[in-house]
Amino acid sequence: MINKLLICTDLDRTLIPNGEAEESDNARYLFSQLVANSQVTLAYVTGRDQLLVKNAIAQYQLPLPNFVIADVGSSIYKIENNQWIREDNWDEKIAVDWQNKDYADLIPLFADLKSCRLQEKSKQGLHKLSYYVSFDADVEILIKEIRLRLQQKQIKSNLIWSIDEEASIRLLDILPISANKRHAIEYLMEKQDFTLENTIFSGDSGNDLDVLISPIKSILVANAHEEVKEKVKFHLQTTGEKYSVYIAKGGYLSMNGNYSSGIVEGIFHYFPDIKY
Repeated sequence: MINKLLICTDLDRTLIPNGEAEESDNARYLFSQLVANSQVTLAYVTGRDQLLVKNAIAQYQLPLPNFVIADVGSSIYKIENNQWIREDNWDEKIAVDWQNKDYADLIPLFADLKSCRLQEKSKQGLHKLSYYVSFDADVEILIKEIRLRLQQKQIKSNLIWSIDEEASIRLLDILPISANKRHAIEYLMEKQDFTLENTIFSGDSGNDLDVLISPIKSILVANAHEEVKEKVKFHLQTTGEKYSVYIAKGGYLSMNGNYSSGIVEGIFHYFPDIKY
């Protein structure tokens, strides 16, 4: 029996039912009831920025979390008395990878890449440089070129790919190499005195993979991309690990395993004694 639990979850198409799959009735309500438990610390882990997270909480009536890991792991906020307090120590920690530069300093490095279109200013972060990339682009060649240019400037970066299904376009986030969802969760675990025994994460897409295949207990919701499911299954087969990731399949409380119902299903898979 655990006395505290850190629940970390992605938002879009994981907790938020904004994909094509159907959401089970009352699933978000059950999730809200579960995280209201005094044992639970809740963290949203998302590619959204602070404003978009606030919008999502209001639009989808999500519970207010204790922490938000935003901008694909490149910013962390503590929420206290409805105030969003930015974790400056995290900013300083990851800034070293970029030679203490910010996203605007890196834009000129890629100005001539026609297959990359700079995302709106509102979608950039202090240490997050984001582009739209068409499906016509040769991604392997593009990655090599971007990595080369970064290396020449001694900029240590992590390239995160995802897909905007509604717009049918690829998304590329360039982050400090230390800034991803896994490292940000591990930083939060250390700061808040959580361990692998009492931390859990849920996700659905490519930018969740670094956590899904890590030692952190993880849930892949049933509506996740098939490509991500295959990568997770391949990881399990090749490493022999069986217990670090759970793929929701539906059936728990007659729900379908999509979105928040998959999160609840996975939490009770790992922690059957937790109470609403």
